[in-house]
Amino acid sequence: MHSSKKVFRMVVLAMLVAIGVVISPILRIEGMCPTAHLINIVCAVLMGPWYSLLCATLIGIIRMAFMGIPPLALTGAVFGAFLSGVFYRASGGKLICAVLGEVVGTGIIGAIISYPVMAFLMNREGLTWLFYVPSFLCGTLIGGSVAFLLLRQLSRIGVLARFQLMLSQRSYEEKTSVVSNTAAIAALGVIGYLVIKILTGVVFQLTDPLWNWAAWGFLGLFVVIALVYFLPHAQRKQVQAP
Repeated sequence: MHSSKKVFRMVVLAMLVAIGVVISPILRIEGMCPTAHLINIVCAVLMGPWYSLLCATLIGIIRMAFMGIPPLALTGAVFGAFLSGVFYRASGGKLICAVLGEVVGTGIIGAIISYPVMAFLMNREGLTWLFYVPSFLCGTLIGGSVAFLLLRQLSRIGVLARFQLMLSQRSYEEKTSVVSNTAAIAALGVIGYLVIKILTGVVFQLTDPLWNWAAWGFLGLFVVIALVYFLPHAQRKQVQAP
């Protein structure tokens, strides 16, 4: 049994590495690769911090060797991959903590460490310590949001805990509620707002006021969706209460 679980673990790891390499060009610009953060969080939740670190390292090495990607493929992945698994397990299985670990590990730590790597090893000019922070944060917010929605759905239908038992010795069952689901929907609006502001104001330096309205419009849309979801469910619970 232990041997078959180990083989299955290696197969899943290989699949995640292959998927990570193949989908990495999607939405990618230098300093931002949302799909890499999606894979990091999924692997961290399913298999733990060490396997997530190994997965991110293998994906980064392959991308550097065969796609000509700079060392950002490693500095922008390995710290978030490890902290995602650490935060997830330390929180007792909170998916939002897995996303937070990726944001902190990649969006802040990885971004800052990328400066000396690119400035001194790759001889890039015009960089500062915080140069990669906006794009790294934006990438983690996009990839983290997709990962959160995917894993939340797997948890809701009871599949996530079974996958975890098949891949490791630990399983977490995150209970959802109307309040937590409403907060998650509203949080997506906040994340979308931040992504638009970072992309337009910092990364691409677009000054048209339309982008500011777009950011607020995105936030307002998800707040309305959250309210539309919450009100009927809350009323239904009040009716069902004795």
